[in-house]
Amino acid sequence: MSFSARYGTLIGLLAIIALFAALSPEAFAKGSNLINITQQMSLLAIVALGATFVMSLSEFDLSVGAVVSMAGIVSVTLFGAGWGIVPVMLVTLIAGFAVGAVSGLAIATYRMPSFIVTLAMGTIVGGITYWISDGATLFGNIPVGFRDLGRGYLAGIPVLTLWALAATLLAAFILDHTELGRRILAIGGNREAARLTGVRIVPNSVWAFGLCTLFSALAGLLLTARLGSAHPTGGNGFLLQAYAAVFLGMTAFRDGQANALGTLLGAAIIAVVANGLTILGVPNYLQDIFTGLIIIGAVLVRNIGGRAA
Repeated sequence: MSFSARYGTLIGLLAIIALFAALSPEAFAKGSNLINITQQMSLLAIVALGATFVMSLSEFDLSVGAVVSMAGIVSVTLFGAGWGIVPVMLVTLIAGFAVGAVSGLAIATYRMPSFIVTLAMGTIVGGITYWISDGATLFGNIPVGFRDLGRGYLAGIPVLTLWALAATLLAAFILDHTELGRRILAIGGNREAARLTGVRIVPNSVWAFGLCTLFSALAGLLLTARLGSAHPTGGNGFLLQAYAAVFLGMTAFRDGQANALGTLLGAAIIAVVANGLTILGVPNYLQDIFTGLIIIGAVLVRNIGGRAA
């Protein structure tokens, strides 16, 4: 890869930061605002990191937003029933993993399109979430210790930021330094060639989809901890932005391949743009337009750099 192809997206992020800092030096360039940006991007980054696993498999999981919502509703319901923090988190994370595992099993075993299967699974999960919550926002008896997981600070750094960094390191380690990660990437690169070399498609697909929704469930737990409540559609907004972050990340560091560091960079771009435009008083609908243009621009930079290599 050429320099522009490998680092063009990172340079673009730095240019965006410099632009907003010049336009609003009093507000945007403050250290407290930059720390706030890392907190704002944390949940999106965690969901997008989960999506990175299925994108590495050359598949999609459209149930991630529904799983975020489900995790919040399940956790608050269990807290209301008197469960402790650790059991609630374990059960919620297992439930999240199970959603993706079922999808991955159906997709890999019966060669069903991931778009259709995960869309259906997301609809099912959304229906169950509405059923449990009766369509209402749940508050429940959420322990203070659990809320601190989404609101606290450690050495001046938001705990949510630390969660996102830990999730990035975990995703990068799995994809880059484990046999599971190498098998997932092999299947995503060429499914038939991977099968012929002895890679088992079904179990590795189950793990990829399961990890995807496990990360979404974690984001749902942290969102609930931060807000102190859960809504049955609270995670719906993560779906498109998560995949936008992954696609942006695919233009960085590696030639068109989903990767954890790139995904974190993509989430940072989306968060910086949203924060900067909000400070400048730009309406939300224009923010969506700018975000879309940045994604197209990032892909264009990578393609131009790739042809020049």
